[in-house]
Amino acid sequence: MNVSRHADPAGPDAPSQLDVDRGDGRNETATERSDRNWNEILQELRVALTGTQLMSGFLLAVAFQPRFTDLDGYQFTLYLTLVALAGLATVVGLAPVALHRALFGRRVKDQVVRVGNRLFIVQLGVVALLVVGVTGLIFDFALGRVAGVVALVVGAIVVVGLWLVVPRLEDSDRRASRAEAAGGRA
Repeated sequence: MNVSRHADPAGPDAPSQLDVDRGDGRNETATERSDRNWNEILQELRVALTGTQLMSGFLLAVAFQPRFTDLDGYQFTLYLTLVALAGLATVVGLAPVALHRALFGRRVKDQVVRVGNRLFIVQLGVVALLVVGVTGLIFDFALGRVAGVVALVVGAIVVVGLWLVVPRLEDSDRRASRAEAAGGRA
């Protein structure tokens, strides 16, 4: 039997708690895995929230610039939408931490990790909209409407490509490599 380096409170004969995925090269209990996954989510949230804070600060500073009154109706509406998205991204990004705090000590870390992961994915979506929108607003204001629309479209294509297509391609390559390796051993 593959036993964890830490004592498992469920006992040594609890297979659901020991070495939850023997094929991944780790020797950890389900609790250890939840702790590791939670720490990874927190590290990723720190990165995302830092970017969100920078964009939020930029957007808040814009309103106090002398040329802010030069925004046309479209730009002003886009600006307010972006401020709302920045607030939403911050609230959704902090939600996993609030969830953890609310459920702390109740032995539901696996649920906190699952919900925290979902919230983080939503936060990434909101941040993607925010980044693309800020880029479009800046190009629109500095160079004109056509440049702003082009920046929005190109930004959306880049986000979709890097955040959705590339991970799927990499996962497909990984699966193909594993299948090829498994076929070579047979």
